[in-house]
Amino acid sequence: MTNPSKKLGVIVGVDGSFSQVGMYSMSNDAQLIWYGEVLTGPKIGAFLTINQNDVRIIATVASEKVIDQQNTVRSVEFDNRFHKNSINRVITLKTKGVIEKNKFQITSQYVPMVGNEVTLTTKEELDLIFGLEPGEDSIYIGMSLLEGQPINIPINKFFASHIGIFGNTGSGKSNTLHKLYLELFRSRYRSSILDSSQFFVIDFNGEYIGKDTFGLDESNKKIFEIDTRSTEVGQKFPIKKSYLFDPDILAILFDARPATQVPFLRNSLRTFNNSVTDADKFAQLEISLIVAILKGMKQVGSDAKDNWIIAALNMGVRVDSVTELKTLRPNQYHNELIISKSVLGTKIIADQEPTSEFMEESGLNGLKKELVCLFEGATPIKQLHYFLEFQKVYVSAWKSTNIEFINPLFHRIKSAFESLEKVVEIKENLNDCFKSMNIVSLVHANQEITRLMPMILSKMVYNEQKSYVAGNDVFQTKHLIIDEAHNILNAEYRNNGDDWQDYRLSVFEEIIKEGRKFGFYLTLSSQRPADISPTIMSQLHNYLIHRLVNEKDLKMLENTMPTLDRNSYQMIPSLGQGETIITGNAMQVPVFVKVDKEEKNRPKSDDIILTKLWTKNE
Repeated sequence: MTNPSKKLGVIVGVDGSFSQVGMYSMSNDAQLIWYGEVLTGPKIGAFLTINQNDVRIIATVASEKVIDQQNTVRSVEFDNRFHKNSINRVITLKTKGVIEKNKFQITSQYVPMVGNEVTLTTKEELDLIFGLEPGEDSIYIGMSLLEGQPINIPINKFFASHIGIFGNTGSGKSNTLHKLYLELFRSRYRSSILDSSQFFVIDFNGEYIGKDTFGLDESNKKIFEIDTRSTEVGQKFPIKKSYLFDPDILAILFDARPATQVPFLRNSLRTFNNSVTDADKFAQLEISLIVAILKGMKQVGSDAKDNWIIAALNMGVRVDSVTELKTLRPNQYHNELIISKSVLGTKIIADQEPTSEFMEESGLNGLKKELVCLFEGATPIKQLHYFLEFQKVYVSAWKSTNIEFINPLFHRIKSAFESLEKVVEIKENLNDCFKSMNIVSLVHANQEITRLMPMILSKMVYNEQKSYVAGNDVFQTKHLIIDEAHNILNAEYRNNGDDWQDYRLSVFEEIIKEGRKFGFYLTLSSQRPADISPTIMSQLHNYLIHRLVNEKDLKMLENTMPTLDRNSYQMIPSLGQGETIITGNAMQVPVFVKVDKEEKNRPKSDDIILTKLWTKNE
């Protein structure tokens, strides 16, 4: 036999989705005991049930007030005349959904009517509100704040979506992010998840590099600790050549100027990617360049030969190998260059192909072999650097480009390539490069790499997934998790002409708009949602909102979260540590939850207890 519900009052007014309830008594207990169950009393945010025939309309308390039946508002003794026969309590309810045929659903088919009786929402009704569809798998995340109900998140609706986790520093968002995926790996699908999905965490603060993070060991987890500050070469991150040697990426990395430097980079990379297929092709190209400079002695700049020699020496060519090139002497008409030590007067004539004797005595044949050896022994990044040095000579020799315009670019190229050499390993393919969980820690990376790595990683992993899935069924998924996402998704700089930010936002906006259809899902965590692109924010499907107090952050949430009601929104600044509002497509109603905190297995984000630190040596 079902116990009767506790009757509280009756509907006395209806205004759209809001209803006024005249309470039968002035009781304002926070909790009520009813047939052995402890139920939440009618306080702000609590659920109440409006009974309408066989339908139970579920609503939450939005506000409450009292009406004085005997005194007037002009009475100066209002407070002194307060007694139970004078004051009536009225509360306002906001309709959330209905329970019909033992199932909770959101619908506007039923609305409260004057005269409907209001009762406490029972445990059984709460189970239906917070519960899942029959047969739906879920993970446990914590207990509801007001009702003390266990809250489970549906796996399919939640993790097959883009997720946003927001909150001020110290509000518990890092613990929530970690808890979500820790519980996912604890589910009965663990082995299948590790076989069919890959997770990439971009960790700016080194919070997730602990031994047991996400409940995974070294067999399923790989940590890339990117370090550009150490003098020793740090751990390198695998990147496909085609993603790094992209003109858009490098133009932004080198801060190339659009008018002169970007065209130079684009043309150079086109030649490098299409023509420089091996060391022999490179050597032949550069030897042909110096021969063309020598043949065109009347047309080229006077410093072209010297610039080529400098590029060769910078590559590592021996000084002795370029001695003859340095000492070539012109005749009086400047239409021949003669080898100084040659008794027979071995020479190269303007606009004519060099003889085999000239190639040998000038050392160009030997230089070609040396260039081959040096190129073969270099990393792909150094190979590109060498090629660009020679391309600078090529474009300036015939004055097609003023060398003064591109010299500043090469100072930035040198600095950027030195950083890249420490942290990047060029791969032809990514087979066996990653494990199921991959954590990229950027806490020891410089600003250049911190800006570059998230974009390269995201673009590479997304494009690989897109290429694999396009036109086929999705048999594997990729999940990109970005902590402190405001560092790289700030939309403010886009309006200031920041080419870097424009390109990066374009990459992530494509991912968040198109990623779901390819089995690519994004999880963002940030303490400043107002700094994240509104386009990205509006495309998130599920949110976990911790305490936020900044007006701009709150306004951003209000404008981009259609599932967050006004009452829940107003509660955000007063949430405690670890308390969050879960809302979105996966939840039927916004739910206030206290997220469980793991005792040992959690990120390195705990507050520092200064008094403990300062007394440990006493």
